[in-house]
Amino acid sequence: MRIKTVFAAALLLLVCFANDAKGQKAAIKTNLLYDATATVNLGVEFGLSDKWTMDISGNYNPFRFHEGHRWKHWLVQPELRYWTCDRFAGDFFAFHVMGGMYDVGNIDFLKFKILNANFKNMKNKRYEGWTAGVGVGWGHDWILSKHLNMEFEFAFGYMYARHDKYLPYNAHTPYIKDAERHFFAPTKLALSLVYVF
Repeated sequence: MRIKTVFAAALLLLVCFANDAKGQKAAIKTNLLYDATATVNLGVEFGLSDKWTMDISGNYNPFRFHEGHRWKHWLVQPELRYWTCDRFAGDFFAFHVMGGMYDVGNIDFLKFKILNANFKNMKNKRYEGWTAGVGVGWGHDWILSKHLNMEFEFAFGYMYARHDKYLPYNAHTPYIKDAERHFFAPTKLALSLVYVF
């Protein structure tokens, strides 16, 4: 219930910010890559000036999968963007902050390591906690029609995670409490369908 309340409050803030930008170009979007992982997501972007926009996205995955697999999480990611040409067209550079909570584990498909973040440890363990971070990115917006764009973005940055570790997966008592991680990793990968007003 608490996660749903926070997610609803974040979406309400998105609407409030978008209303303050009346008369300026604005957009709503969904990240197709997150959609592919059954993560419900929504982004709102609005103009601040000729070259600057504010993008705020929220992601939420409440689902438990078969055989104890978990990929539950929520994340809010406000982002300031600088456009090299016109807003909502061409290249942009971005700076974002982010924060969220997660309950993930018993996942065998993440068999890779990025710098000091080792995702293969998720096969027989479960992690429940929260994360925060910052990142910088680059992206490009392709205009498909008068109101429809396709957007790509990649960002990299610093993340902090604090969680309880559970082993075996279905145990109710953590075997390590309040573990923490500091690491550098991709903080955003997006291929978004954008509707521009």
